[in-house]
Amino acid sequence: MPSQSALSPAGPQAGRIISLWWMMFYVTGAVFLIVMAFLMAALVRRRRPYGGAAADVPDVRPEPSGERRMSHVVLTGVALTVVILFVFLVRSYVTGRALDSLHEQDHLTVKVVGHQWWWEVSYDNATAAYTVTTANEIHIPVGRPVLFKLSSTDVIHSFWVPNLHGKTDLVPGHENVTWLKADREGVYRGQCAEFCGHQHAHMAFTVVVEPYEKFKAWYDAQLAAAQEPSTESQKQGRQVFLSSPCVMCHTVRGTDAGSRVGPDLTHVASRGTLAAGTLENTRGHLAGWVVDSQQIKPGNRMPPNNLEPADLQALLDYLQSLK
Repeated sequence: MPSQSALSPAGPQAGRIISLWWMMFYVTGAVFLIVMAFLMAALVRRRRPYGGAAADVPDVRPEPSGERRMSHVVLTGVALTVVILFVFLVRSYVTGRALDSLHEQDHLTVKVVGHQWWWEVSYDNATAAYTVTTANEIHIPVGRPVLFKLSSTDVIHSFWVPNLHGKTDLVPGHENVTWLKADREGVYRGQCAEFCGHQHAHMAFTVVVEPYEKFKAWYDAQLAAAQEPSTESQKQGRQVFLSSPCVMCHTVRGTDAGSRVGPDLTHVASRGTLAAGTLENTRGHLAGWVVDSQQIKPGNRMPPNNLEPADLQALLDYLQSLK
């Protein structure tokens, strides 16, 4: 299972954020306990007998020495509050500067575009032939800085990988940037953190952090066009794909399907999930998604597909061969 916990940092930015969070947690926790202790002491010392009337309470005026002690306690509390808030301010500022300090020449650039409700991911390269486009799954090499360029095609989304960094908004018509670096291998779950519509809760993605050699092998595989069908069923499935409404929305490089409305399916079988983290990528889930995705993720932009059983099985054979 992918990890999704801000309390388990796997990169320098997440480490700085959780360090600030723990400091605030311990300080505010201590303040809460002290205030509760003073409150209990006041209740015990000044408790009025049950049923007593106000007239029965003697008029006891505090002595000047007691008033002075109380004034000192109040002033001490105010002073400590100011000091604590100032420390929080300075520590937050230092943490914010540190989060924005990860700028290195030798970095990877990844463009992420938010859609309702999925993530388009492309790896920037000066040579167009070496640009990789995928969806809902991001691979990065461990220990190497990554520059993310974030934008949206419809509404405001928010890019958040709790184990690796804080949140950055994707704003229509504007490109935001954030840096990310992972120090530990693993699979980490990301999530849209800004309410973006009906299926906001089902707009997730995964970040796969792996050694550079594995990342390079994955990248090279993603550069290739879709492999040719090796069985008659896969050939029939490709024909079903190319003659159905699928080609109106999806790309499969190496075929006539070249639309970019929906996710690129050239290597869809290599991904761990379907529908932006909603389903595990299995044959059964893929069949349900192809036939009627609205039953799984209501409101998404993919219409139902009325396919004959034989055509559906052939299409599944073809899609599952796209690795």
